[in-house]
Amino acid sequence: MNPFEIRLERLQQSYLELITRPNPKAVNSNGVYERYQYPVVTAAHVPLFWKYDINPETNPHLMERFGINAAFNAGAIKWKYKYILVVRVEGTDRKSFFAVAESPNGTDNFVFWPYPVNLPQTENPDVNVYDMRLTLHEDGWIYGLFCTERKDPAAPAHDQSMAIAACGITRTKDFITWERLPDLKTPSPQQRNVVLHPEFVDGKYALYTRPQDGFIDAGSGGGIGLGFCESMENPVIPVEVIVDNKAYHTVYEAKNGAGPAPIRTPQGWLHLAHGVRNTAAGLRYVLYMFMTDLHDLAKVIHKPGGYFIAPEGEERIGDVSNVVFCNGWIADEDGTVFIYYASSDTRMHVATSTIEKLIDYVINSPEDGLRSDLSVKTIYQIIEKNKEFIQVNGTITTER
Repeated sequence: MNPFEIRLERLQQSYLELITRPNPKAVNSNGVYERYQYPVVTAAHVPLFWKYDINPETNPHLMERFGINAAFNAGAIKWKYKYILVVRVEGTDRKSFFAVAESPNGTDNFVFWPYPVNLPQTENPDVNVYDMRLTLHEDGWIYGLFCTERKDPAAPAHDQSMAIAACGITRTKDFITWERLPDLKTPSPQQRNVVLHPEFVDGKYALYTRPQDGFIDAGSGGGIGLGFCESMENPVIPVEVIVDNKAYHTVYEAKNGAGPAPIRTPQGWLHLAHGVRNTAAGLRYVLYMFMTDLHDLAKVIHKPGGYFIAPEGEERIGDVSNVVFCNGWIADEDGTVFIYYASSDTRMHVATSTIEKLIDYVINSPEDGLRSDLSVKTIYQIIEKNKEFIQVNGTITTER
């Protein structure tokens, strides 16, 4: 073989090894969920045919013609017995686009479909799109709500970073053909992290929003909002009500936003959200959970204190370090929940739990007392409860 063929064969072999690699569970867990040893999707999972011109006459050195920087922040859904991720793929040109990857088991062997998503444009084309949330709505459509970014027309000539974020909306029934709907209109100047509730509420579509004043800072906005619209073909929310707000000296002090669509349980709706706080090293993103009433979506009935998932180990390193973000999870038929989260705006991971465990965690974990002395009081209560148990039952021993 000539050098071109040798290099191509090595690339193909490396790619095959990556997409077929088993992904065992990590050794230790906190009892609520289990992490897995390897990321489920990375930039290296992107098909070689997207990146390389494999014609030796036009690319004799087999160079990358289109570079991929990251694959992260994926929406998720179970469809035709496959675990589907609609991944945010970011090129080295900094533009993000969507691509579908599927797995037979939800934890490994994720393979991208042959082509990225061909997303239709509105009259005002998107400059950048990212972070799609998928909702199978009871109206029969699979909706994808995502952030569409465009340059702020009020930006001065010297500032090429000012942008306006809005909620773009598309829908599909096969993940190949996508219908583009108008962008969501709300009372807020900008919107990110908008999530469609899976059921009608009094005949209306319910959406969780994140009102904000600016592109980065929530300003006077922020918090997870709730609004209703009559139609997705003309998506207008006249009023937003804050369901879960920011709070001083918490993991959601600076910003918070809805993650994937909530999961219905007999006890209430399970929500997974992200919280942001500022540190000397920059913003830190973590995930947290809460539960809302089955019939009153604006009523939070349980909310554990602190974070649910935070970046650990290599997850803390990447394009935007010290970040985890989730906009996709799958509740399987047997009660298993696949939580797909990205780390540091670079790669996708999975953690698994069950509906039973998540309900237990949300209902029985203590709330944030919002003061140090109350955190200590919570620990004292756990200690005293354990002492009472030991007095009645004796010490717990483990076999070696």
